[in-house]
Amino acid sequence: MPARRFTVLLAHELAWFRQCLIGRPFVGYQCATGQELAVTRPKHRPLTLRDVSEACGVSEMTVSRVLRNRGDVSAATREKVLAAAKALGYVPNQIAGSLASQRVNLVAVVIPSLSNMVFPEVLTGINRTLDDTPLQPVVGVTDYLPEKEEQVLYEMLSWRPSGVIIAGLEHSDATRAMLTNAGIPVVEIMDTDGTPVDSMVGISHRRAGRKMAEAILKQGFSRIGFLGTKMPLDHRARKRFEGFTEGLTKAGIEIEDREFYNGGSALAKGREMTQTMLERSPDLDFLYYSNDMIGAGGMLWLMDQGVDIPGEVGLAGFNGVELLEGLPRQLATMDACRAEIGEKAAQIILDRSAALDTEDSFEPEHITLAPKISYGQTLRRHGQG
Repeated sequence: MPARRFTVLLAHELAWFRQCLIGRPFVGYQCATGQELAVTRPKHRPLTLRDVSEACGVSEMTVSRVLRNRGDVSAATREKVLAAAKALGYVPNQIAGSLASQRVNLVAVVIPSLSNMVFPEVLTGINRTLDDTPLQPVVGVTDYLPEKEEQVLYEMLSWRPSGVIIAGLEHSDATRAMLTNAGIPVVEIMDTDGTPVDSMVGISHRRAGRKMAEAILKQGFSRIGFLGTKMPLDHRARKRFEGFTEGLTKAGIEIEDREFYNGGSALAKGREMTQTMLERSPDLDFLYYSNDMIGAGGMLWLMDQGVDIPGEVGLAGFNGVELLEGLPRQLATMDACRAEIGEKAAQIILDRSAALDTEDSFEPEHITLAPKISYGQTLRRHGQG
C-alpha cells in the first residue's frame, strides 16, 4: 500500500477513535449521524459500501470483508464497521455480491400448500435450522399443480439460490431437468418412495399405509372404508392408500367402500364424507382417513349421531396434527415427522453450501424417518393388544 494512502487511512482511524467519545459515526474527517450522512448524498441514491467506509474510516475492502464475514479482520474493526452499518441502515447488495459466487444466501423452498397444517411445521423445522446462519428460506407454493411447480422453480432458480428444498419426488420432465442441472444442493422432502434427483428426507408412505392396515386388523376390524383426497393431485396420499390396500390384501381383506374429494382438508368436508359413506355402507366398522382434519370432522359427526367409537366404528387419520389434541376424543393417527424433515433437509443444504465454498466433495443423503402410530381413543378396542 502506498505510504500516502496508509497515512490517510491512519488519519481516518485516529479521527474515528477521537469521535468515539461522543458516540457518533465518522464521515471523512467529520463526525456525522446517519441523518447527516444522508444529506451529503443524492436523496434517491441507496447507501453503498463507500458510505459505510467513510462513516467508519476504513477501506471499502475491509467493510466488504466484515459484512460478508470473510477474511482476517480484527474484532475492534469488525465491531466498528457493524456499528456504522447499523447506524446508517445499510443493507448489502446481495445481487452484486453474488456476481462472484454465482449464488445468493437464499434457500428456495417449494411446497404444494399453506392451507393445511402440514407444511407450516416443515417450514418451522427449516427456519429453526437456518436461524443464526447466513441462509434465509424463501417459499413458493405450487397448489399441487406440476405446471405451477415448473414456474415457481424457474423464477426461484433465476435468483441463483444456495440450495433448493422441494416437496415430493414426482415432477415434470422440465422441473427434474432444472433440479438436475442447477449446480446447487437439492433436497426432495416428505417422501422416500422413489428415486431422488439428489438428496431426500422423508418417510415411506407405502410403509406407513401398511403399518396402519396391520394395526387396524390387529384390533379386530374387518369392514373398512377409506376417505381421502383424489389421488392424481396428492402422490403421497396415493402411496399411503396403495400401502394400506396391500396390507389388507395380505390378510385377505378388501376395502369395502371409498370416498374421494377435491379441495382443502376441512372438518366440514370430513363430516360430509363420513355421512355419505355410512348412509351408503352402514355395516362398515372402520374408517381410515387420508389426513387428520377430515378424520376429526368424521369423528365429530359420529359423536353427534351417538355412535360408540371405537366399539361400533373405529377411526384413524394421518399426520399427527397437534391442533386436534383439544377435541373431545383423541383421534388415532400417525406422526409424519414434519418438523424433523424440515430440520434435516435444511442441515443438508447448510452443510453442502459450506462444502461448495471449500470445493469439498459430497455425496447425496437419503434419510428415511420412521413415523409412529398414536392409538388415541378411536382405534384400540377393549381386550385387544
